[in-house]
Amino acid sequence: MTEKYEVLIIGGGTGGVTAAAQLYARENPPDIAILDPALEHYYQPLWTLVGGGVFPREDSRREMAEVIPDQATWIKDAVASFDPENNTVVTKEGRRIEYEILIVAAGIQLDWHKIDGLPDALGKDGITSNYSYDVVPYTWKLLDGFDGGNAVFTFPATPIKCAGAPQKIMYLAEETFRRRGVRSRSEVIYAAATPGIFGVPKYKRALEKIVKERNIKTEFLRDLVAVRPASKEAVFRDVQGGEELVLEYDMLHVTPPQSAPDFIKQSPLSNDAGWVDVDKYSLQHTRYSNVFSLGDCSSLPCSKTGAAIRKQAPVLADNIIAYRRGLPLTGMYDGYASCPLVTGYGKVILAEFGYDGVIMETFPFDQSQERYSMYALKAYGLPQMYWHGMLQGRM
Repeated sequence: MTEKYEVLIIGGGTGGVTAAAQLYARENPPDIAILDPALEHYYQPLWTLVGGGVFPREDSRREMAEVIPDQATWIKDAVASFDPENNTVVTKEGRRIEYEILIVAAGIQLDWHKIDGLPDALGKDGITSNYSYDVVPYTWKLLDGFDGGNAVFTFPATPIKCAGAPQKIMYLAEETFRRRGVRSRSEVIYAAATPGIFGVPKYKRALEKIVKERNIKTEFLRDLVAVRPASKEAVFRDVQGGEELVLEYDMLHVTPPQSAPDFIKQSPLSNDAGWVDVDKYSLQHTRYSNVFSLGDCSSLPCSKTGAAIRKQAPVLADNIIAYRRGLPLTGMYDGYASCPLVTGYGKVILAEFGYDGVIMETFPFDQSQERYSMYALKAYGLPQMYWHGMLQGRM
């Protein structure tokens, strides 16, 4: 038996739920099903402050049933394969689901296994990551008990969600060490596969100044490839092909390599890099006109953030409504993304930019300066906007 829906959404995360909420906010919304086996939904931007000891991790979690729109059909299953030629998805349980329009919002895959020795070592013996709900409390345990030595923070040679997160926790760690009186016997090291601290020059200059003032050591073009828990060593390859770097650590915060989910990589929907291949302005698939994508699994050349989805979802909804009516797709996404760069307790630089690094700031002041107001927005305002705004179709 084949089920059929007007709109099938793959993924019940930020992108999927926000897209559904946006469609339901329009006149004559379509019949929508959301396919996702997860029972819980997370507001992951909060995990930086969980790792910094500000909030309990439970503040970032809701039951999936609480966030899926009441009007939608929730299919608690996962994708096995896509058949876009026949407008069909086959699930792992063997269900065949037909659609008129497909929205792929499956998020990003964390490839812990691509770092030799990491899967068995994560969450103990000084190795942590804010990219895991299970492990993030261990970050604060390490910061709060740190007694000196090397604290190493990594950034991989792949696209990642929230590209600022690997350094945000570093700034909170450095301040914690100062508060606890152990900074003088601690080395804070940022080892990143990127060529610099940030990609947009305006914010890069501000962050370079902070790194210098706080005596943070940087190792750029370095990609973590292995951990040796027995000897407490982190092994980095040189992105440009030079000699490997081995750093001893007393604390190691790992940002794992990330990629499109395997079921997307292996599908006809992907581009050569594995992402859902969509037009960067319309969010429509480049080969299948009734397929759209947004968020982290898409090929959109923007930062992978919830703030980006906040701007993508209305464009996607506009274009799907137009598509259903046989009209031209006039919705245009400009690449907007936002990164509240936590640079300390009570301090945030709010980076906002679009395609090609064009500055797109919201407020009438220089957002490259550290401000408490932007920290308050990050810590208290944005979570409320997320749960009660974005996920409800109110932007």
